[in-house]
Amino acid sequence: MAKLLRDLLDAEEPLFSLALRQLETASGRPGEDARLVGEIIQKSHQATRQLGLDHSDTTGEELYGALMNRMADDNRRVAAKIGADPSQIDDVAVMMPLIVAAVDRMDIPRSVWVLKRSRAKELLKAMPPTRLMKHLGYRSVDSLLKHEKFDEVYTSLRFSEGSAWLNRYNQLFKAVRPSDFETRDIKVMIMDPDKYAGLAKDFVHKKRHNITHSKELGTIVVVPTPAAEGRMTGLTLKSLPLILHYINEIRLYSAFFKLKQVKSSFGEIVVNTLIADPPAASQMAGQYVHWRVIQRYFGKLEGENHPEDFEPHVHPEDLHWRRAEEMLAMLDPAMSFWQGLDYVGRPEPDNPLSFNLMDVSLAYSNQETYQNRYFYHMRESLWNEIFMRYMGHKTLERQILAQLDNDMVKPEKLRPSL
Repeated sequence: MAKLLRDLLDAEEPLFSLALRQLETASGRPGEDARLVGEIIQKSHQATRQLGLDHSDTTGEELYGALMNRMADDNRRVAAKIGADPSQIDDVAVMMPLIVAAVDRMDIPRSVWVLKRSRAKELLKAMPPTRLMKHLGYRSVDSLLKHEKFDEVYTSLRFSEGSAWLNRYNQLFKAVRPSDFETRDIKVMIMDPDKYAGLAKDFVHKKRHNITHSKELGTIVVVPTPAAEGRMTGLTLKSLPLILHYINEIRLYSAFFKLKQVKSSFGEIVVNTLIADPPAASQMAGQYVHWRVIQRYFGKLEGENHPEDFEPHVHPEDLHWRRAEEMLAMLDPAMSFWQGLDYVGRPEPDNPLSFNLMDVSLAYSNQETYQNRYFYHMRESLWNEIFMRYMGHKTLERQILAQLDNDMVKPEKLRPSL
């Protein structure tokens, strides 16, 4: 049964099978992998039938084409729902304000614990962004901060200053304290194209999308594209899921920073998170577990008691999250087709075929061929799903919580409690 999981993940053997056996032993309940495989097969068959195909005699290329057609139809329909005319659906200048306004209207959690803008300004004064200042025509950082929108300035640093500068700048966070953070709502904004389009050109070309975010500032920005490149296929369902994904990501790290604020190494934790996003928030049966998995697992436990281990700083609302597909289905019920497919894929001779909304929408927008199809988000979701399945057993849940409290980061084989 583990073969399908291994093929979808391109996992290394025998390490993958050994890891599953360790998780089974630690949880005291074998067969989770078989149940997950059964669900993946059932969901892939159902989705294939909904696309009007027979899974038994449909090639991977035919299925990929059907997913692309489905995405094209969904994109047109959702664009119309948020106020676009058919002729406008690829126009970046027209669509992005409609997309941001649609997100602003959604009833979704957006409160986060993030760096105060006043403290962020102090950090910039300590290490002025000279390239950005030159680009915008300022000789002093004080003048830059006085006359420009700060969130635009701050998020543009990744375009203007280069990776070496950013790594040095992130080291300044060693000095931050919990008192430098505050609670406020996530801000979604569109950058001024006249000022930033040229600066962000390489970013847009490299990422092949025009959305980015700052997890420490709690800001999501729409990056402007050059006027000559002002059209983008599948723009609505490329951008909406990305913005919703980044809302979840900012809330994810907000909860993590709140959890770690009692640690004497808080500044170091912030630096390491910003630079490397280390996976070792905890371990489960000898396997590293990212905070993303822990947050999502406990965020799904609606109606159950909130773990006392998170108190007094992390509250149930900090852990609440919804997949992008679920939030899009609130906007357009027909988008429910994609719900529950985030970790679903179909093995193919070369690479898996993903049913994940993000993979399909990005591939459609970028007009990727079947041979160059995307599956990154499916693989990430499947790894997360595997860990969440085993974490549902109380023995492992308690171990996870105990490690979070003790800040364990070194490899160590865990034994189930007796």
